Amino acid sequence: MLIAFSITPLGGDDSVGDLVAEAVRVVRASGLPNRTDAMFTTVEGEWDEVMAVVKRAVDVVAAQAPRVSVVLKADIRPGVTDALTGKIARIEARLAEG
Repeated sequence: MLIAFSITPLGGDDSVGDLVAEAVRVVRASGLPNRTDAMFTTVEGEWDEVMAVVKRAVDVVAAQAPRVSVVLKADIRPGVTDALTGKIARIEARLAEG
């Protein structure tokens, strides 16, 4: 499965970059395939392992912020692997065809 999520610390300083970076560190330390862009971090793996990573990322932010907002989107396709890069590769191939 793929989980795209964003974590926003609320009720603290105006700049949230340091806390968001802490959440991304948790994701990267998980060893699961992942990608971070300007809006979301996407993680690929099995349900329990991906959700555990999201929880740890939320927990690290919640330890330093009085409130945390989480937006989460899931693509659940049993038996599919390498969806994180495969989906993009298929779109790029179609674009290259013209």
